[in-house]
Amino acid sequence: MVTVVVGAGIIGTAIAHDLQKRGRQVVLVDRDTPGMGASFGNMASIAVTEFMPASRPSVWKQIPGWMLDPEGPVRIRPSYMPRLVPWFLRFIAASRPSKLRELEAQGAALCARALDDTLALLRETGLEDQISQEGCLSLYTDEAEFKADRDHIEILERFGFPHEVIGRQAIKALEPELSDRIGLAVLFPQNRSLKDPYKLVLALADRFTALGGRIVRGEVAGFTCSDRIREVVLKDAPPLPADEVAICAGAFSARLASALGEPIPLETERGYHTQIMAPGISMKHSIIWPARAFMVTPTAGGIRVGGTVEMAGLDAAPDYRRAKITVKRAKEALPNLKCEDFTEWMGHRPALPDTVPILSASARTPGLFYATGHGHLGVTYAATTARLMGELITGARPAVDLAPYRVNRF
Repeated sequence: MVTVVVGAGIIGTAIAHDLQKRGRQVVLVDRDTPGMGASFGNMASIAVTEFMPASRPSVWKQIPGWMLDPEGPVRIRPSYMPRLVPWFLRFIAASRPSKLRELEAQGAALCARALDDTLALLRETGLEDQISQEGCLSLYTDEAEFKADRDHIEILERFGFPHEVIGRQAIKALEPELSDRIGLAVLFPQNRSLKDPYKLVLALADRFTALGGRIVRGEVAGFTCSDRIREVVLKDAPPLPADEVAICAGAFSARLASALGEPIPLETERGYHTQIMAPGISMKHSIIWPARAFMVTPTAGGIRVGGTVEMAGLDAAPDYRRAKITVKRAKEALPNLKCEDFTEWMGHRPALPDTVPILSASARTPGLFYATGHGHLGVTYAATTARLMGELITGARPAVDLAPYRVNRF
């Protein structure tokens, strides 16, 4: 059996690696080298507590105000607004209380496995030392900010995710560089950080090829189907024969699914980061500040500052003012942070309107599978997704019921 995995980010590479271990002959294809998309610039966090649906009312009711604020956490380019209307209608539909409870449970089912699955994958690839022992701190200036984030904490309590509320003295003991403005924090001990997520993708790709897998660099132009999937057509290279195809191309998966007559409501949430190699400070924990909508992670030999959401499609040029906004906000939490020897980056997060990913066989083409729409949790879900898709594709019973993650649920 030849399985072609389309997309060599963390999701596709992890799936290709898992399938090769299970005895499939796997070809991993991407127009770039492994890990050069969103997997290169993500915030390096195994963020097991961050599965709350973005469509909850406490979020979407703020969107109009954010859009009027040029430095707000969500920015929609006016020219792209008409394209977003169908996606936003599904987004609002996912905010019904009963639907939110379903989506919370679906996210929690994946996140409950995420850290253990990630640690197992790191042990298998000899990269145990590439994950931090420290967790993540969620920051609040005062009780009012903490109460504004209470729905998040209540969800974690309901599903039993460990967390600890700490005061100013304990905060300073953990991270002395944090501002005295921070009066409260919640420590998430399971939200560990990778020392370099890009290197993890490269290590997986190397292990995959050592097991006999093949990596092909090429742009997918289409597919040949008869009674089932037959081959992957490349733009400037011979087609790849395939008994099975797994589409794992992140935000670009929508174009491929549409070509197969199976459109999915996938948008890109364009995210920005600033990688600072001379920050003038050191940190052990990652930090998030919900009221300021940014994250800081010690990773890739420096400190990475990211956050913000921009809706502008796959083809618009980056607007690096978005990266500068998050650095400005990070300095509110870290007053001694210097932004020297830095680079700025923009990438495409694959966003579905109900926040949970698609992990599914095709509803119309035998031999075709999808693993996409992981949003902000690609690194978090990667090891778990690889195991579940490996089980699904090879006919084993997945460890999680995948019916809620089906491609035709919209």
